[in-house]
Amino acid sequence: MSVTDYVIDILLIAVIFRQVRPRELTLRSALVPLALMVAAGVIYLRPSALGGNDFILIVVLAAAGVVLGTLSGLADRFWHDERGQLLARAGALSVVAWVLGMGFRFGFAYYAYHSGAKAVANFSRSNHIMGSHIWTTALVLMAFGQVLARVGVLQARRLRATTPAPRARETGAVSEPSTARTY
Repeated sequence: MSVTDYVIDILLIAVIFRQVRPRELTLRSALVPLALMVAAGVIYLRPSALGGNDFILIVVLAAAGVVLGTLSGLADRFWHDERGQLLARAGALSVVAWVLGMGFRFGFAYYAYHSGAKAVANFSRSNHIMGSHIWTTALVLMAFGQVLARVGVLQARRLRATTPAPRARETGAVSEPSTARTY
């Protein structure tokens, strides 16, 4: 693994921790994970022929990413502050789902490049995974699925919650996360 591999993987894991503190949720807040995703795509995705069970591996890992990203996005908490701004915060389940997916990718890549190269090659052979770059492609597409699902869920929830909660709007009171409407 190169320094670039470590940096991108660690940043993809760490991006969720920026969202543990309450923050205003905007379209702009999606830029960091999307930029990391684009960088990973440029660096790692290469055209390759599919054979054997390559496509199945890609679909399974990408679907796992979508499930984890969706779960992470649905587990965030939303509320309006006293000024009517929509705030969001990643909760424990959101962080766990995110780190599980991104951490799995990082751990697998580390294992495959270090002590597990032979085991991964044997698994690939016995399961008809043919392409030399298919693991990389599948793992990157898993990250894409996770990022796109989380960003999509958060942005859909943001759009659905464009008006402040009635109580906060009428009284100017802060709607605390524990008592806020869910979006």
